[in-house]
Amino acid sequence: MIPPLRPQPTSSTRTGAGGRCESANVAKSTDVSLAQARRIAVRAQLLDGSATDVLSTVRRLGFLQIDTVAPVAVPQHLVLWSRLGPFDTSELDRILWKARKLFEFGAFIRPIEDYPLILALVRRERGKYAHERRGTEFLQKNAAFRTYVLNELERRGPLLSRELVDTSTRTFESGGWYGNRNVTVMLELLEGRGQVAIVGRRAGHRLWDLAERWFPQVDPPPLGEAQQLLEEKRFRALGVRPTRSDAWEVHPEATDGPVGRRVTFLSPFDRLIYNRARAEALFGFHYRLEMFVPKAKRQYGYYVLPVLRGDRVIGRIEPVFDRKAKVLRVNGLWWESGVKPVSLQRPLRDLARWLGAASIEQ
Repeated sequence: MIPPLRPQPTSSTRTGAGGRCESANVAKSTDVSLAQARRIAVRAQLLDGSATDVLSTVRRLGFLQIDTVAPVAVPQHLVLWSRLGPFDTSELDRILWKARKLFEFGAFIRPIEDYPLILALVRRERGKYAHERRGTEFLQKNAAFRTYVLNELERRGPLLSRELVDTSTRTFESGGWYGNRNVTVMLELLEGRGQVAIVGRRAGHRLWDLAERWFPQVDPPPLGEAQQLLEEKRFRALGVRPTRSDAWEVHPEATDGPVGRRVTFLSPFDRLIYNRARAEALFGFHYRLEMFVPKAKRQYGYYVLPVLRGDRVIGRIEPVFDRKAKVLRVNGLWWESGVKPVSLQRPLRDLARWLGAASIEQ
C-alpha cells in the first residue's frame, strides 16, 4: 500500500462565519506518477466506494451539473448513483428545497457554503463577452418587462415561468438558441444578476422567487478571491491536475491508496471524465458524447456511459431505461483494447433496482 502524501504546509482557505472566506493551513502540492494520479483522482471523486450520503458527496464534488436528458437517469442523479449506489432521489430534493443546504444556480447544484463565492461572480462587471452585452441590452430595452416580472414575483411568487406574461418589447438576440422564450430569458438574466432565485421544482419545471427571500444575507469576498477559492475547490475535488512536464500535480488534501475493484457506470457529465483530454491523459480513454452526432456516423451509441473498474476505465455501455415497460435494456457494450471482459451483472442489477426496472434485457 502506498501511504498518503504528506507534503509541507502552506496557506489555503475555508469558509468562515457570515459566509466570508478565511485562510487555513494545508500542505503544499507535489507531483506524482500516472499510476498514483489515477488512484488519487478516483478517491478524490469518491468513486472508490467511500461516499456515504448525498450532502457530503455534493460538498466533496463541489457541484452537480443539471441536465434534462435522461435515457437512463438525469445526470445530477446518475452522478450520485455512481458513488452511492441505489439512493433515494427525494433526499436531494429535501436538502435542496427544505433544508436549503444546497442551492440551484444556473445549470448546477452547489453547497450553500459556496453562495458567497457565486454572489461575488454575480456582482462582477459585465461587458467583456458578446453574450453579456446582449443580456445587458435586453434588460435595458425591456425595463418595464423587468419591473413587471419582479413585481409579480414579489406579489405572487414563487411562480413558474409560464405563470408570467411576456410583455417584452425586444426579443433576446441569441442566434436562435432561445427562440421567443422571453420570460425564461428575463428570469435567467435576473438570476445571473442576483435578483431572482430558483426555489423549487414543480413537475421538473423551475419555480422562481425573489433572491432576497430565498438566500441568506452574506458578504461576498472580492471577485479575485472568490475566483481563486472556486478554482481551489475544483482542484480539491479533482485531486490531481496535469502539469506542463507531463506529470501530475496533486492537491494538498488528496490521499493515495488502494481503490479496490469496484465497478460502476459514469454519467457523460461526471467530473472524472468530463474533461475529455484529462480523461484520455489519465486513463488512456478516448470518449465523446455522441447524442448530437448523426446516427449513421456514431462510433458507439446515443448516450454511452464509461465503465469504471477500480482506477481504470475498462469499457463503455449503453443502457436505456424503458420507463413504460419498466425494462432496462443494454443496447451495446464495448470493452477497451486489451481489457479482459468482467461481469457487469451487479452494477446492472443495482441500476435496475434503483430505476425501478422489473427486468434487464441484454
